[in-house]
Amino acid sequence: MRLLICGDIVGRAAREAVAQQVPRLRRELKLDFVVANGENAAHGFGITETICAELYAAGVDVITTGNHVWDRREIMSYIDSDARLLRPINFPPGTPGNGFGIYGTTPGPRILVVNAMARLFMDAIDDPFAAIDRLLNTYPLGSVDAIIVDFHGEATSEKTSMGHFCDGRATAVVGTHSHVPTADHRLLANGTAYVTDLGMCGDYDSVIGMAKEEPINRFVRKLPLERMKPADGEATVSGVAVETDAGSGLAIRIAPIRIGGRLASARPDFWD
Repeated sequence: MRLLICGDIVGRAAREAVAQQVPRLRRELKLDFVVANGENAAHGFGITETICAELYAAGVDVITTGNHVWDRREIMSYIDSDARLLRPINFPPGTPGNGFGIYGTTPGPRILVVNAMARLFMDAIDDPFAAIDRLLNTYPLGSVDAIIVDFHGEATSEKTSMGHFCDGRATAVVGTHSHVPTADHRLLANGTAYVTDLGMCGDYDSVIGMAKEEPINRFVRKLPLERMKPADGEATVSGVAVETDAGSGLAIRIAPIRIGGRLASARPDFWD
């Protein structure tokens, strides 16, 4: 299978870029499945039912989130009705929504997507390693055709540890949250595709997606003068493409994708 996994979508400019680029990428790269992190899609903070519908219409199959999932309070009453919108699996029992899902139908491929949140420099939350371990023991590769782990976290050490923890048990482990793409995409020793952070889908002429003036003001003057808002220049679509082995469900290739905006363009040449 050919998979596209996109980083955090930040604001309207990013949504428009995803809506423009994902249908084209699905056609040109013959993609089978697309995942995107949508926790910053609603003006930089949270996501709404309407935005979910927009992303699905653009060709996104599953939306993951993270620490900003509840920023739009209305999502709490919606998330239980949308199996394709995930929140971190390691939230406490009783939290609305689901942390994973299995997508696809027999006899076609079945893809498990799980969303987890790290703990270093993040909100206090249940152990993500224990939650992922239980899930991978319950649904090993073979019972499903591919497993994608979105690990939403701050510390590169914690995200790298999760990659090695899942190596050989998941198709791909990708980090989100920092809004800065890392250059360490690779296949781990036992066949799991890994990258520490996908970066963001957003305007990189910004401070991690936000218009520059207010973040700079807060660092310089220590005074929050106004609410931060997303930068609205041309956005980059940033993520990775992963190809899976049909027999094992593990990865055989991973490459960055960056299209539009200010970052240098990148796309997988092995599918041309």
